[in-house]
Amino acid sequence: MKFRAIDICYVGLFVAFMMVGANITSLVPFMVIGGVPITLQTFFAILSGAMLGSRLGSISMIVYAVVGLVGAPVFAQFSSGFRVLISPTFGFILSFIILSYVVGKIVEKNQQLFTYFIASMIGLVINYLFGTNWMYFAYKLWAAAPDGFTYKMAWLWMAPPLPKDVFLSLFAGWMAHRLHKTIKISSFHTKANIES
Repeated sequence: MKFRAIDICYVGLFVAFMMVGANITSLVPFMVIGGVPITLQTFFAILSGAMLGSRLGSISMIVYAVVGLVGAPVFAQFSSGFRVLISPTFGFILSFIILSYVVGKIVEKNQQLFTYFIASMIGLVINYLFGTNWMYFAYKLWAAAPDGFTYKMAWLWMAPPLPKDVFLSLFAGWMAHRLHKTIKISSFHTKANIES
């Protein structure tokens, strides 16, 4: 698997985006509902697949996860290290890899705006399904669950960030579509200038 210099730059850029998105709300303590911090990670994860495609998008999310696991404070609330593996919210980090790949695969087949919207919403569903179920089983099996914790409560915790995530997911699809059109036009003009 060969990487061009521009590929490495794109991957690094989205790792940085994820770090910023994970911690942008850390200065606002009330932005944590239950055990779930409200972040912009889902937005950037969807954008990575929609912009970079399935291969580079998922690789950027893998690199993000590895950077955090080896000790860089890039996860939500500036957390890091292998202890995050047993965190109830680690399922969301894993979901970023899966959703980026799936979103990328979908838009690779069709570059219509509607396809970007559908891909983004599918990515959001993957994020919520994988992350919320991981959180529930983590609390039930190895983490200290709050009193009266139920499967329904896990999903209720996800209700406050849902409107924000739906809006930002659709915005990510729209932005990726617009940027792809701009990049194609810019590439065409660059090529035309070189040939002339």
